[in-house]
Amino acid sequence: METLPAWAEWLASALILIGAIFGLIGSVGLVRLPDFMARLHAPTKNTTLGVGGVILGSIVYFSASQQGLSLHELLIAIFLFLTAPISAHLLAKAGLHLELKRVSRTRDYRDRPEQYSDRD
Repeated sequence: METLPAWAEWLASALILIGAIFGLIGSVGLVRLPDFMARLHAPTKNTTLGVGGVILGSIVYFSASQQGLSLHELLIAIFLFLTAPISAHLLAKAGLHLELKRVSRTRDYRDRPEQYSDRD
């Protein structure tokens, strides 16, 4: 097995560690946040960033260990970054349609639409 240059080891390790930290924050947010809409926000944002960091670390590792640029992981990232916001939007719309219970601090812009409009 071929050894990696030190810069590639450090960069790949840092990206994977940053991705793991974002994934952990998203998972903790899923458990700790009080209602559906808040729980939906934490995993979709943080876990997407976490998987993105792990994929970038993987690209750095395999590109440095092989001859040439490794872009197989890029297809995974493109698929993830296209599907995660769409699925989160559909889940949020379903939650609004079902009128799921919310904590009082969660704002519902449907209650007073004139207060949040862009009109002057």
